[in-house]
Amino acid sequence: MLDTGVSDLGQVLDALGPSLLRPLTVMPEGPVPVSGVLIFERRGPLSPVRDTILLAVGVGTAEAQARELVGAAAEAGYACLVVKSFGEPVAELVEAAQRSGIVLLAADEAVAWHHLDAMISSALASTVRFAYATGVPALGDLFAVANAIAAMAGGATVIEDRNRRILAYSTLPGQAIDEGRRQGILGLQVPDGPDYDAQYRAIAQVVRTCRFPAIPGGLPRLGVAVRAGSEVLGSIWVVDAGDSLDSAAEQALSDVADIVSLHLLAARTAVDAVRRRRADLLRRLLADPSSVTAVAPQLGLDPNLPVAVAAFAVAADEAEEALAAHAATRLADLVSLHCEAHYGRHGCALIDGTVYALLPSGPSPTAHRELVADIARRAHGALRVPVQAGIGSLVEGLRSVAGSRADADLVLRALADRPGGPRACQVATIEEVWAGATLSALAQILAAHEALPRALGPAVRAHDLEHGTTYASTILAYLDANSDIAAASQRLSVHPNTIRYRLARAEEIFGFDLANPDERLVLWLRLRLGDQLGW
Repeated sequence: MLDTGVSDLGQVLDALGPSLLRPLTVMPEGPVPVSGVLIFERRGPLSPVRDTILLAVGVGTAEAQARELVGAAAEAGYACLVVKSFGEPVAELVEAAQRSGIVLLAADEAVAWHHLDAMISSALASTVRFAYATGVPALGDLFAVANAIAAMAGGATVIEDRNRRILAYSTLPGQAIDEGRRQGILGLQVPDGPDYDAQYRAIAQVVRTCRFPAIPGGLPRLGVAVRAGSEVLGSIWVVDAGDSLDSAAEQALSDVADIVSLHLLAARTAVDAVRRRRADLLRRLLADPSSVTAVAPQLGLDPNLPVAVAAFAVAADEAEEALAAHAATRLADLVSLHCEAHYGRHGCALIDGTVYALLPSGPSPTAHRELVADIARRAHGALRVPVQAGIGSLVEGLRSVAGSRADADLVLRALADRPGGPRACQVATIEEVWAGATLSALAQILAAHEALPRALGPAVRAHDLEHGTTYASTILAYLDANSDIAAASQRLSVHPNTIRYRLARAEEIFGFDLANPDERLVLWLRLRLGDQLGW
């Protein structure tokens, strides 16, 4: 257990995010104490400072000096060494670090060393503050920053996170704001709208201040993205009521973005730590409902409260797996943000690519669906990927939450199995897709019972593949048409006699009887669910 005045390297890395610093060596299982950060001087001796992050400025990863520095830093007691590779090989350096027992980190090459130094220092300070308190550090200083920017630039200012949630706003008298910003401040959330979407896309693509003309009902404004390396943490907006802010105001806004990034990192450290803890509690509850006695009080929930589980997923094909994994993380942030706004901080968890959220019983039977549909729509608009959401049945208490989760998972599978590929945004309850959900459940049962005879499905498909026949599609078309030969022939564009011949021949080859209703049902299920079962 670390002393509360010392940070853990893992906490610091969580605060800064993987886009800024990523481990090249395997992280130790236990905590790694860190108390400061130091920049390496190439021409001077290495100062022996224990529990410190060492920035290897100007040291190439392929140089012999880098390997020597690894050994010297480990011997001097440094917590870790940070390098920039710039495309150079790192394998030998990683091996040297592993032999020496020191953590090796790679920094985003686009981030200046002095900026990285400042952000690590801020993360160290914020993790220490969090160790002394269970809540989130106050953002009063961020409001002071907003006022300072407003005075410096000459216009009303708001500071937002990457989800367009307003974290702070200026309060200087005499500075005008438009209706959009007024509504945003009242709800602490920027209103939706295509004009706003275009502005956020524009500032995310450049590293300078952008100037935007007035939108209908609004005023001109300046905007700049707040970054930690290549990651966008949020944004700063200044209203240009008189359309008179000059290039000095633009430069001032760009300059202050680095300062604001430190505040956002410090705030995010504590917020993310609390949110991760709630996510861990929800994972435990979903995996083991018997833990409700211990978990419910920590989530602030009554164990007997009726709840439903909502499941959200990004729909993507195999070629987009990396994109889907990144989008799923951002989806978890969005779902958590909106659920907290409606129900409080009960927990939201990302488990194996699916985002789960607890929904306490609402004021009306449709309240859950309306909220989930709104979240899915907003997530699709923000992430630009197809989003699917399933709502499980309402259960009487947290001890039955596993049943609602199972329902939500079935809904997601039913939506994914719909023909035509994933649509932009699909939302359903278990009642709305009961037929498809039932088939998904049956597919799971069939897949889990290998002892059941498999000839009725896979054998037909395998025969078609080997001999170039079409028995599977013919049988399925016939059964889908309720055993109507004429309808099946129209569906397949072949003569009715061809259908009759194929069916008779299939009965001879595979030994089933289409006159037997039980065999007909099982045969249809196995052919219908063949894709889901991998047959």
